[in-house]
Amino acid sequence: MRLTKPTLFTNIPVTCEERDLPGNLFNQLMKDDPSTVKGAETLMLGEMLTLPQNFGNIFLGETFSSYISVHNDSNQVVKDILVKADLQTSSQRLNLSASSAAVAELKPDCCIDDVIHHEVKEIGTHILVCAVSYTTQTGEKMYFRKFFKFQVLKPLDVKTKFYNAESDLSSVTDEVFLEAQIQNITTSPMFMEKVSLEPSMMYSVAELNTVDTVGKSESTFGARTYLQPMDTRQYLYCLKPKQEFAEKAGVIKGVTVIGKLDIVWKTNLGERGRLQTSQLQRMAPGYGDVRLSLETIPDTVNLEEPFDITCKITNCSSERTMDLVLEMCNTNSIHWCGVSGRQLGKLHPSSSLHLALTLLSSVQGLQSVSGLRLTDTFLKRTYEYDDIAQVCVVSSGVKQS
Repeated sequence: MRLTKPTLFTNIPVTCEERDLPGNLFNQLMKDDPSTVKGAETLMLGEMLTLPQNFGNIFLGETFSSYISVHNDSNQVVKDILVKADLQTSSQRLNLSASSAAVAELKPDCCIDDVIHHEVKEIGTHILVCAVSYTTQTGEKMYFRKFFKFQVLKPLDVKTKFYNAESDLSSVTDEVFLEAQIQNITTSPMFMEKVSLEPSMMYSVAELNTVDTVGKSESTFGARTYLQPMDTRQYLYCLKPKQEFAEKAGVIKGVTVIGKLDIVWKTNLGERGRLQTSQLQRMAPGYGDVRLSLETIPDTVNLEEPFDITCKITNCSSERTMDLVLEMCNTNSIHWCGVSGRQLGKLHPSSSLHLALTLLSSVQGLQSVSGLRLTDTFLKRTYEYDDIAQVCVVSSGVKQS
């Protein structure tokens, strides 16, 4: 028998107006019904609990509990009784018996009881196999099995999206934003006890699911974190590479492990469930052989007035030294100040250099900084960098805020 929490008893209120033919009969019957709430007889919810009438649904992440009883229906004493309970899934067979020792004897009308527990970690068909072996008084060894088949369903639908926020400020490392969409696909509401992100060793994480009001942190979902059937909730997290991995994180290639989601919920009468996703992976942005990023740039500049920016050039190659030449190409709105075609010197593998540049804009509005070219003289290869950043250009008569 599966052990589950009871449910609150519900009844269907039947009432009518006093001028109708039954008069006050229905109302009086509801008042006399012991399952109704006194003073609120027309409510469907009662004060009594109902034991489960069937196996019910079991969901991934919940704990499956079952009561096993072996009863001696005969009038003879049997010996060496061994009860074994296994759970067969699509991929493995698990032994759930609390003890593997045999019981010396079992008298008539006596029983052997056992309660087993198992946290369900697979969806699909599960078969509980209960095997009993014993020896009769004549010394004959007997054996029989019983099978109990049930389905494990998926309680939540989890979808994730990654957003790469490449930083332009030297004080802030490159950030990754993770959006997790969690949908309740069961038929009953859930209380979301915890939804957290356990980051990998390379990252630290900040949860963006609370707001600070009057010095107190409150959930963006309100005080009651219930998730109704088929409802979806979105959680947001910000991950930053740790200081010791900051440089490596900027040039890493291929798939990067971010971490995993840990989700804990409760259903009717506090039945607890927990799910952990597999390691979440995102494809790190590719920077090629040479990466150019902006360290400093003003938000607003005056029309036809020079302003300064600071660039960071990184050799993303782990083996090859580069000899770089910088060329600055003017666009319709952006004009570079200085000598184009100057030598930057040799840049060793995984190293970087900072470069201060001056430019001006001849057009008002939001202008894109473009026109930088880096040439590796060793390979005769040119790298083009356009739309590096954007700057707001205003008339010199406009006061900058």
